[in-house]
Amino acid sequence: MGLWGRLSSFHRRRIAIPVGPEALVVDIGSGDKPHWRADVLVDHYPDSDHAAQRSGGSRARIDRVFFDADAARLPFDTDIFDFAICSHMLEHVPDPAAVLDEISRVARAGYIEVPEAASAKIVDFPSHLWWCRLEDDVLVFQAKTTPWFDGEIHDYLVASGLERRLGRLLDADLDHRVISLHWEGSIPYRVEGVLDPALVERAHQVDADQRRVQGVVSRLVTAAWSAPYRWRHRPRRRRELRLDDLLAEPWRRGDDEALEPGIYRVRADQVMRDPK
Repeated sequence: MGLWGRLSSFHRRRIAIPVGPEALVVDIGSGDKPHWRADVLVDHYPDSDHAAQRSGGSRARIDRVFFDADAARLPFDTDIFDFAICSHMLEHVPDPAAVLDEISRVARAGYIEVPEAASAKIVDFPSHLWWCRLEDDVLVFQAKTTPWFDGEIHDYLVASGLERRLGRLLDADLDHRVISLHWEGSIPYRVEGVLDPALVERAHQVDADQRRVQGVVSRLVTAAWSAPYRWRHRPRRRRELRLDDLLAEPWRRGDDEALEPGIYRVRADQVMRDPK
């Protein structure tokens, strides 16, 4: 894939979004590269303790309304969002079915992106828990039994220095390295197999493999390319959005607190905003 092909792929996956300026958009698992159009961000690991779950900065980016919440139990009301983005998060979670059910509950439509199994079996990350496939428009998650498809081949690629070179080669054609799924109404999925708890524990403890340069480049390209879209899509809602406008029971607080940029911590049946 040439430069134009890479740019087209980036635009299609990271810039274009089928919503108007009035739409309310959430990015679930936003990490260090949240989608430019998202009004609300969700990530359960905003700090650097789980840096291995990201591929850029060690901390999540918090530049707008941000909920520190479990994606398998979102505090939001049903169908409150017009569009939900979930990019490269589902392969990390122990229960993708619960997360997918929640995404389709709180949003009417959305976009999902996950690594494609065949490509991931060549070069993968030990923080990934699932092999992901798209079969007859059904998103399939197969539980991994080992961090690598073939440990002997992985050790050879690392020792020979080929792992990063091969990863860059695969990343040059991301349309074949990832699954891009647009959905509306419901998300067709299937989960196969059961995860070993030891594998899950190991995935959360692996060393961070930060790609800081790639992360900076991605943010710069996104900022520059999305600038004209930001102007056209600037929110024009008739009233200020309040915290209780988003929340479901039992998280509603019964007051008129307006949403502001910053972290809202979701714990049990409470939502508390971090002090500025």
